[in-house]
Amino acid sequence: MSTAAQPALATPPLHVLLVGNKEEDFFLIREILERTRSMLAVDLDHAQSLEDAKAMLQQGTYGLVLFEHDTGDAEAVHFVAEFLHAGVSIPFILLTENADEKTVAEIIEGGTWNCVARSQLDGATLIRTIRNTLAMHSLQEEQQTAEESLRKLSRAVEQSADTVVVTDRNGIIEYVNPAFETLTGFQRDEACGKTPRILKSGEQGPEIYQEMWKTILAGNVYRSILVNRKKNGDLYYVEESICPMRDAAGQITHFISNGRDLTERLRLEAQLLQSQKMDAIGNLAGGVAHDFNNLLTIITSYAELALDAVPHDSPLESKIQEILLAARRAAELTRQLLAFSRKQPQALRVADLNQVIARIANTLPRLIGEDIEFTFVRGEGLGRVRIDPLQIEQVLMNLAANARDAMPQGGHLRIETSAMKLDDDYIDSKPAVIPPGRYALITVSDDGTGIPPEHLPHIFEPFYTTKPAGQGTGLGLATVYGIVKQNKGFVWAYSEPSLGTVFKIYLPCVRGRDHSDMVEDVRTAIATRGSETVLLVEDEPAVRRATAEFLSLQGYTVLEGKDGLDALSVAKNYGSIIHLAVSDVVMPNMSGGQLAKELAQLRPETKLLFVSGYAGKTVLDHKVVDLETNFLQKPYTLKQLSLKIRAALDPNLGRK
Repeated sequence: MSTAAQPALATPPLHVLLVGNKEEDFFLIREILERTRSMLAVDLDHAQSLEDAKAMLQQGTYGLVLFEHDTGDAEAVHFVAEFLHAGVSIPFILLTENADEKTVAEIIEGGTWNCVARSQLDGATLIRTIRNTLAMHSLQEEQQTAEESLRKLSRAVEQSADTVVVTDRNGIIEYVNPAFETLTGFQRDEACGKTPRILKSGEQGPEIYQEMWKTILAGNVYRSILVNRKKNGDLYYVEESICPMRDAAGQITHFISNGRDLTERLRLEAQLLQSQKMDAIGNLAGGVAHDFNNLLTIITSYAELALDAVPHDSPLESKIQEILLAARRAAELTRQLLAFSRKQPQALRVADLNQVIARIANTLPRLIGEDIEFTFVRGEGLGRVRIDPLQIEQVLMNLAANARDAMPQGGHLRIETSAMKLDDDYIDSKPAVIPPGRYALITVSDDGTGIPPEHLPHIFEPFYTTKPAGQGTGLGLATVYGIVKQNKGFVWAYSEPSLGTVFKIYLPCVRGRDHSDMVEDVRTAIATRGSETVLLVEDEPAVRRATAEFLSLQGYTVLEGKDGLDALSVAKNYGSIIHLAVSDVVMPNMSGGQLAKELAQLRPETKLLFVSGYAGKTVLDHKVVDLETNFLQKPYTLKQLSLKIRAALDPNLGRK
């Protein structure tokens, strides 16, 4: 079956507007166009005035304007330019007679494309003129489009956020964009005529540049991350791609380099990596501290049992005392390890600030080194502060470590405490909102290199560090700031280059006396012996045996469980009251937290005391512990355990 040929699509007629007040010219031109319609299809409209022409051009879509011009008609001369300035691009043909060359030039300059004398108006001339005018207009439009594309390309390069550099084949810079000027500090006139060696940092070996030239001279694209140097000497990282430019014959004439600044991104990635590394180290430190704490608990427990078993003034007594002293020093190291791991939550209590600082002051000389003199000056009349002592120790360790780094040739580190009463005048001079009242002030000062003024406003920002790469995390002072704020305090730094640095930490004093004060005051009077039944749950056999032996010697009836499940079985089968369960928190089979829930149903009268060698954060995750009341951190002494047991069995004892 044959298919009928489809008719060709007809070309739409050209819509033309004739502007002029001569009616006979309109009919004449329309007749000419009708006769030549086979050559060019045209629909003709007529505007008898300039006002009509403007309105019709604004409302209709015309492909050409025939414009009748009379000599001396100045208004008509500017009609085309005025209309084109409104943003319309339409080809014009001027129909005139006896116009001088100047007038014709002005009209054409205004935007008219062609000119035809009325006396020469016939079909062939008019059609030829229309076609030539349309062709010229179309040509001026592949050109205007090309120029606009070039302008867009130029604007894109000029406004690009990435650097653009154009060099000749020998590497001489011919062009740089504003992004290059902003990033490198070299202005265009400083860079042009030079080579990219002005950016050479010395951080890359010559083989890098040899590979680059080998690649681009072979006509390939070179891509790499380079370390360059700015005009001011600062280093920056840039993702560079260099492409060859070829002429019509295919020969390489120039090279284009596009660069994206990676400095900030790489800095953030390095910070994230450092943070992840610190977190991994923290997890490791927490795990190591747990194992150490269990071992130290075994050492101190059996040393205490041995000490109680030998006669007073026995030769063994002093040796056992040395074992206990070494164990306490090891326990202090594990506390610092937990502080470093940042896994400890707050364990707030009212404390004597001088005593807290005195404990850490004993270990600071080993941290800062023998070439730095250390002084601790205790203030008089300090009020009591509610703090987490471990966090305060961490603050002082961080500040001491920074002071040590600022005094590589030795110097003097001084910690001083004093009582302060802040009034409105002092508070108004500070940028932060500080409640007036009594504060305990810790002043940490050194005579090191000091902090430059431009860095001082940023020192408490996370990851902000002025130390060389690999020598600082930028978290030390951020941790100091966070801890001080968490303890309801305020911290300021004062420093001048070469004159040292002073940190002042204000901690608010508490009013009245706190229950924890009373507990500390009466502890020595609390009887440590007892007659109650204690369920001891501990998965470390040596710890369990030593603790059970001690509690039995203290008069308690001791039931043992090797884990939560075993303890639950013991509790179900025991026929009398169990006054207290002393349980490890993290155990196999059943944790201390789950055991507590089961005992609450099975034996609601049984009180709870938890112990753990893990960091407090891990303990709190089990959601059964109040760090201030029913928790004891390993390693503990047996006497500390005995005191804690009595406080758990009779919590009102300290309030009597």
